[in-house]
Amino acid sequence: MSNALMSNALMGDWGGAFGLPPFGAVRDEDFRPAFDAALAEARANVAAIAAAEEAPTFANVIEALELSEVALTKVAGVFYNLIGADSTEAREALQSDMAPVLSAYSSEITNNAALFGKIEALWQGREALGLTPEQARVLELYRRMFVRSGAQLQGEAAARLTEVKSQLAVLGTRFSQNLLADEREWFMELSPADLEGLPEFVVASAHAAGAEKGLGPVVTLSRSLIVPFLQFSPKRALRQRAYEAWVARGANGGATDNRGIAAEILALREERAKLLGYSSFAAYRLEPEMAKTPDAVRGLLMRVWEPAKRKALGDAGVLEAMLRADGIQGPLEAWDWRYYSEKRRKAEHDLDEAVLKPYLGLEAMLGAMFDCATRLFGLEFKPLDVPLYHPDARAWEVSRNGAHVAVFIGDYFARGSKRSGAWCSDIRAQKRFGGVQTPVVVNVCNFAKADPALLSYDDARTLFHEFGHALHQMLSNVTYGFIAGTNVALDFVELPSQLYEHWLEVPEVLEKHARHVETGEPMPADMLKRLLAAGTYDQGFATVEFVSSALVDLAFHEGDAPADPMQKQAEVLEGLGMPHAIRMRHATPHFAHVFSGDHYSSGYYSYMWSEVMDADAFAAFEEAGDPFDPATAARLEKFVLGAGGSEEADVLYAKFRGRMPGVEPMLKGRGLLDA
Repeated sequence: MSNALMSNALMGDWGGAFGLPPFGAVRDEDFRPAFDAALAEARANVAAIAAAEEAPTFANVIEALELSEVALTKVAGVFYNLIGADSTEAREALQSDMAPVLSAYSSEITNNAALFGKIEALWQGREALGLTPEQARVLELYRRMFVRSGAQLQGEAAARLTEVKSQLAVLGTRFSQNLLADEREWFMELSPADLEGLPEFVVASAHAAGAEKGLGPVVTLSRSLIVPFLQFSPKRALRQRAYEAWVARGANGGATDNRGIAAEILALREERAKLLGYSSFAAYRLEPEMAKTPDAVRGLLMRVWEPAKRKALGDAGVLEAMLRADGIQGPLEAWDWRYYSEKRRKAEHDLDEAVLKPYLGLEAMLGAMFDCATRLFGLEFKPLDVPLYHPDARAWEVSRNGAHVAVFIGDYFARGSKRSGAWCSDIRAQKRFGGVQTPVVVNVCNFAKADPALLSYDDARTLFHEFGHALHQMLSNVTYGFIAGTNVALDFVELPSQLYEHWLEVPEVLEKHARHVETGEPMPADMLKRLLAAGTYDQGFATVEFVSSALVDLAFHEGDAPADPMQKQAEVLEGLGMPHAIRMRHATPHFAHVFSGDHYSSGYYSYMWSEVMDADAFAAFEEAGDPFDPATAARLEKFVLGAGGSEEADVLYAKFRGRMPGVEPMLKGRGLLDA
């Protein structure tokens, strides 16, 4: 190893607490040489596996592959967490440089005929190998990965597929960076008069966002700031200006416009699928998921769409009447919905978010989140004082019965270097093969930064949602990292996250933890009752927002790739009869789930597919008569949270629940069963 690499903090063993990355010592210029060295090591390892003269065995092929990318996985785990949560110009430039490099490396592996030949030989002779069930599953998934990556293609088709995948990697990176640039650069300064009518928590958030830019109060495109501004600002012209900037992300012309990129991505995905022998990208993408086919996805979405649209249109009529009462003659617009819906919520449920939020402080909700995990799974959380990548990030050691389980990192506040949204990722995944490895899991959110930080009820749900993903990672209990944690079917991966949201609705949880940030007094009983009673409020709007996005995603990938995705989006929405005052939750130019990478392409529906299961799964606790029933929690951990991808998702769910669910509990949970 050269002197430069020896001084590179990313290389070698990380000697910090629990093997955490040495964040305090890592420099941006360390990443490229670390990537290059790790890639060279991985290539050499894979070449040795492919060239070995010994007859292929599970140990010298599959288990050897499991250990072939240790250094690369470490470097990438740090880098790609930083790209989302704390980007810099240098990191974005390297992300662009590495996208085709890593895509080419991936293609080298799956195009290695000798290596695939060994995997295929193991697969064909699997009955005689004496594999454990987990090993058999890992072999099956390795072969599936190679086949779906084009290992059976030859000649020009194989070369073209490699080129297509490289182009997709580059375009997905550009899409993400363009979106981040638009989100980072736009803001609207607010005068003292513009602050009139806004609750104090919105004013404080606007001041905090402005202070980051060296300005007075501003509205940014962070959801945690723009949504409450749209809810509370009585100034319609300002609401319109902010809203139109929000929905124009990625569609402002110039260098950061994503519309042309989306068209290129869709055309390349169609070509990729057809090279692999599929009729469409949706058919290719959905094959390994629970849904299996585009028809199954559309069936679920349309079962939900009609009652959701009826509910939303009824709500729109009520809100438009409120608009008229304010002397405004035009139709209800998208920048009006949240404002009048908040007024209606206050009137009908006597819920004023400005009064509610002090009971939902971030610290209190973290306490609730951890307490539920303790009661369900016996986990304990101890704050850690360790160097992290940003001052806002915090860490906890997770243990059970005195034994270390994981390190959990929470990064909760919006900033210009962080992409929008909320997500869970891992810096290190759980495994036992090659040495016991405990996970390091990260939750990232974009809450408005203030002192104290106050959450909306929707923010609190997001907190619980992402921690559900974290539990899926932390409680993983498998031998091989290839199937650990969230390495499961896409339409199963949201089950743990959406299921964990249900514990926020358990009255005893809020009774214990929802305490006023200043007085420490518990949330008044009548307020708690009204809050829980309003659980299905405005679900017509929320469901229409989501399902329209999922149906557009499906339409993009089900047939021929549209030359003009914006026109295709408009056609789909017109065919659905999209209510005038509701827009897609994610319009095409900022639909990062679908265009920043392939993970959710043709798969945005998966949140709702998982919701069908999460409603039914929580009903198991209700049927047991205790939301913290130990036996039900143990089954949930064994067959869902701990099992990773060790079996097909429907098999795992049936082992937990005894059967597969129907759609009715989900519709009931959204208040749409009789809509």
